[in-house]
Amino acid sequence: MKHLPADMTLWQGRVDPEDGERGRRLHQTVTSYTSSCEQGGVVIYGFACDEGVARNKGRQGAALAPDTIRQALANFAWHNAPALYDGGNIVCDDTDLVLAQQGLSQHIHQTLSQHNVLVLGGGHETAWASFQGLSGYLSRHVSSQKAPKIGIINFDAHFDLRTPQGISEAGSSGTPFAQIAQLCQQKGWPFHYACLGVSQTSNTQALFDKADQLGCWVEDDTEMHVAAIPALKAKLSEFIQGCDYLYLTLDMDVFPASAAPGVSAPGTIGVPVQVIEPLIQFIFGEADRQGVRVPVFDITEVNPNYDRDQQTSRLAARMAWTMLHATSHHIDSQGE
Repeated sequence: MKHLPADMTLWQGRVDPEDGERGRRLHQTVTSYTSSCEQGGVVIYGFACDEGVARNKGRQGAALAPDTIRQALANFAWHNAPALYDGGNIVCDDTDLVLAQQGLSQHIHQTLSQHNVLVLGGGHETAWASFQGLSGYLSRHVSSQKAPKIGIINFDAHFDLRTPQGISEAGSSGTPFAQIAQLCQQKGWPFHYACLGVSQTSNTQALFDKADQLGCWVEDDTEMHVAAIPALKAKLSEFIQGCDYLYLTLDMDVFPASAAPGVSAPGTIGVPVQVIEPLIQFIFGEADRQGVRVPVFDITEVNPNYDRDQQTSRLAARMAWTMLHATSHHIDSQGE
């Protein structure tokens, strides 16, 4: 495992000097992150890792995604979002997945006191690192008198609740939420998990049974269409109520394969962009309205090896842009 500092040459794009400050794009606002960056904002970390996907028998290539998403994001227009920093990549270059996840989680943990964090995966084993970073931060900084209630919202065609065993004993891209559930049980924290966009054809009955036993909120992909958005927003509002924090994770295989062909495990139906994007905007807005911080959010499973004209990387960048512009300008250290 190694940490590579931010490669700012990835942030290239058009410049419109005639429009002044209102003509800026992301590549003109992002700066390399150091611990002396005091203005609260969002720090981007890349998790260049294929090891979890390999252990889950998926198509490899996700390790290339953090930089292709950055390149796609660079030229997008800037609309007065919070300050943006690039913290570089954590690279799993020696098959030691646990060590790489610990490396990412430590960076997240150390960053959260002043900034929120956006992680660009990597396979969905990214989620285990993201949550460990958040839990490590909360364990150290939040009052021990009350177990924090963390709402986990996962847009995904798969539950990723597989039991770690065999070659995946130390985890894979199919196990992160089982690992999170176990950690919550050990800590005495509630496991409050929503998996939205689940494909019945991609998850066995055993996984549906496990989700039911864990009390998860499950929405099938067939139930997530434009007409259902008002009802989905009402359910999200109820899910967020009573939470202390939210962790939001987007697996790009939740989208139809026609919209996101470059993923490790393409879906058959998927959930349209026209549903996912307004729900992401709603989650941040509703969390802000209810006083719930969203300190960590990530995007996973982009696979540039199978992408077409950077279609999936560009869609991932669009979702990152939406998250960056929906997140709160104010870093509320609630509970500390």
